[in-house]
Amino acid sequence: MANKKRSGKNDENYHIYSVDGENFHKACKITDIPVEHGDELYVDTIPVELTDEFIEVLRRGVKVLYLRRLNILAKKREELGLSKTSRNDIRTMMAIEPKWFREVDEDYLVIRRLFSDYRSLLKSYVSLTNRMKASSGVGRDVLKDAVKSLEEQMNAIAEIITSETSKRIPAYSRVVETLGIGGDNRLMARVALAELMTYVDFRKGIRKIKDYVGLYKVDRKSGKPKIFSRHLRRALQRLTMALKGRQIIKAKDEEQTIRRIREAVRRERLEVIPA
Repeated sequence: MANKKRSGKNDENYHIYSVDGENFHKACKITDIPVEHGDELYVDTIPVELTDEFIEVLRRGVKVLYLRRLNILAKKREELGLSKTSRNDIRTMMAIEPKWFREVDEDYLVIRRLFSDYRSLLKSYVSLTNRMKASSGVGRDVLKDAVKSLEEQMNAIAEIITSETSKRIPAYSRVVETLGIGGDNRLMARVALAELMTYVDFRKGIRKIKDYVGLYKVDRKSGKPKIFSRHLRRALQRLTMALKGRQIIKAKDEEQTIRRIREAVRRERLEVIPA
C-alpha cells in the first residue's frame, strides 16, 4: 500500500492497498485497511501524523514494515519501467527484497514522534537565535523572549524523551550510567543518546554502525561524506562534544563514542530498537 495526502477527491488522495498487485482498494485511514492478527503490512513510509493509526494497527497483532530508504523504491520502479503512481508503487514494493524493509513497534513510533516535535522546535530555536543576534533594540528584546520560551519547551520535551526512552529501551539507562551523563546539566547529552539508541542497532558490527551514521564513508561520485541520516550524525556529534567537554571534535572521537555505546549494550546483553 502507498501513503498519499488526503486532500481533493481523486484516488491518489486515499491510501491505496493491495494483496496481489492486481486488485486495488481504497481506505480513508490506515485503520480501515482490513488486516488482522498475524498479517503483514508493508508500506513505503510512515508519516509522523499517522502515528496513532499505525499504533492501532500494531495493537491488532499486525506486523508493520516500511522501506528503510525511499530511493530504493525509485530505483526499483525505474528498473521495472513503471511510471510513478500509487498502484505502481505497490507493484514495485512487491518486487523489493524483504531485507530492505524495517519492522517497527509501538515503542519506536512513540519515540520517533517525540523527536519530530523536538526537531521542529530546535529548527525554530536556531532560526530565531540567528535573527536575534542580527537584531537590535525592541525587536531584539521580543526575539529574546521568544527564544527563552522555545528553550523551555525544548527542555520539557527533552525530559519526556529521556523518560519514555528509559521505559521503552531497557539498555538506555545502563548506557547513560556507563557514559556518566546522568546529571541535571547533561539533559541534552541524554537526548542525543536516546536518538541514537532509537534508530541504531548497537548490536551490529562497528563498521555497519559507522557506515549508517556516515562516519568515514565517502560517496565516490561527489567525494562528500555519505550519510544516511543527518539527524543521527548530528546527534552523535552533540553527544561526543558533551562527553569530550569541547566543541571541536574529530571523527575518531565520534568513533570512540560509538564503541563505548556498543560495548555497554553488548555487555549488558539488553535489546535495543532494531535499525
